[in-house]
Amino acid sequence: MELPLIAVAGVIAIVAVAVLSRRIGVAAPLGLVVVGAALGFTPGLPPVEVDPDWVLTVVLPPLLYGAAVHMPAIDFRRDFKMIASLAVLLVVVTTLVSGWMFNAVIGGLGLAGAFALGAIISPTDAVAATSVGRRLGLPSRLMTILEGEGLVNDASSLVLLSSAIAAMTQTVHVWRIGLDFLWAVAAAIAVGLAIGALSVRVRARLNDTVLTTAISFVVPFVAFLPAEELGASGVLAVVVTGLVTGHMSPRHLRARDRIAETVNWTTVAFLLESAIFLLMGLQLHTLLDQAGNSDLGTAKAVGIGLLASLLVVVLRMLFVAPLVSSIGHDAERADELASRLSRMRERLGDPVRNGNERHRERMEQRISQRESDIAFVVAENFGWRGGVVLAWSGMRGAVTVAAAQTLPAGTPHRPQVQLIAFVVAVTTLLAQGLTLPRVIRAVKVPGDDTGADRAEYQELLRRLGAVAGEILDGPSTGERFDPAVVERVREDTAASVPPEGEERPPPDADLREQYLTLVLEVLGAEQIELLSVRDLGLYSSRTLTFAQDVLDRELARFQQGPDT
Repeated sequence: MELPLIAVAGVIAIVAVAVLSRRIGVAAPLGLVVVGAALGFTPGLPPVEVDPDWVLTVVLPPLLYGAAVHMPAIDFRRDFKMIASLAVLLVVVTTLVSGWMFNAVIGGLGLAGAFALGAIISPTDAVAATSVGRRLGLPSRLMTILEGEGLVNDASSLVLLSSAIAAMTQTVHVWRIGLDFLWAVAAAIAVGLAIGALSVRVRARLNDTVLTTAISFVVPFVAFLPAEELGASGVLAVVVTGLVTGHMSPRHLRARDRIAETVNWTTVAFLLESAIFLLMGLQLHTLLDQAGNSDLGTAKAVGIGLLASLLVVVLRMLFVAPLVSSIGHDAERADELASRLSRMRERLGDPVRNGNERHRERMEQRISQRESDIAFVVAENFGWRGGVVLAWSGMRGAVTVAAAQTLPAGTPHRPQVQLIAFVVAVTTLLAQGLTLPRVIRAVKVPGDDTGADRAEYQELLRRLGAVAGEILDGPSTGERFDPAVVERVREDTAASVPPEGEERPPPDADLREQYLTLVLEVLGAEQIELLSVRDLGLYSSRTLTFAQDVLDRELARFQQGPDT
């Protein structure tokens, strides 16, 4: 009975802390760490030790998958330079610089062990930062960068950690580490692309909401396990699988399946994230006890952890400054790039130089995508204010604590090394997490332009309405459907959804089948058009996501199919 009672108590504590955190305006992960640390010192409570493999192989894959599914692939692509810089280059820089520091201040740890600790403290955890950012209205592009960094940097750090651990027991050349890293990334991307595409197509054939959602729960592990067996990054494979799944789902899965999956995955992610932060706090007492029983000492380990916390914060600030400057430079070059694309479009119109119609269409699409990317860079440029927030959002989290526990048993000063990693995680999480709202308010980061979003959404509705009109006004429609049905569908799909609170009576029974057929035909055409403009990037992901949600609710009302 002990385990069920612990599980029940844990869920109750998670919900209670989440409710309280919302009322007092604090990110829930911060509150959970504090509550967990307080509970860890409760007299009579047994020592809390969490198997790191449980965190890295059971909890982390579904968490990353659930986040990646909801990450718009077009936004990830547009900010790939920024995301890759933070998630790969900054991780490497942090590993090297902090590794040299650890090697200098911790005698007997060794250079390989020092670099291993550097890799452990290098990845950020975006959960706390994004929860604060959403509440305070940070711009969507900044949120995408933070979430994208959090998705990818775990893979970078874990690959570096495995190389450092290997170097602790054998000679490992730098070129071999580089080749292993490239293989880990390339193979993970290949596995993720394959599993993502295959899983969506398999689930599309089930035509059952319960079965489709059930299969989605194992997809992260189907991507993670083979990638790990191939020596690739299972974490990165999961992220790629999630991005592919999120991008392909509207084209292949039913609307009701996507809606149910979103609700279920949101609940799963909330419980897993919260449990990890609660357990993170509970481990503090155990780590202090273990660190106090060796020669390095608890006080010195805590001091080194505080020094490392300061180091990773400073490194991030120094790294982010030129990176944000490059974003501003890209925005300044927008006019020049737009002119170049305009000249390319003119050359495409020459039938002598471009006689291949399919080639011309592909090039037209690429030019349109690039023009949309340029418009995005100009409209979503967050400037130095966003850069300050980005620099101050480098909190570490549960992955840092779990990764420290994977160090081999023979690692010198292993308990102190684990405590150092814990201090870095908790210090950055609490110090930066608690002050981040003040930083956001102080620099006055402008949020998304809601007026522009509303205008863009209305423009998109008119575009979808034109597609619906082409079907409803077509000669074949008048021949196949009763005029009353056509007018009723025209009214019901005028703005995709009926006005709030309005319930329209269903058509007469003898015309119901006609109505259902025609409304699905119209909604299907709108879905195709929505995916087409999404692929071209003609509208912001915020507008497209909102329109997709509205269209999904309408499709779910009318789509027929067996459900368990």
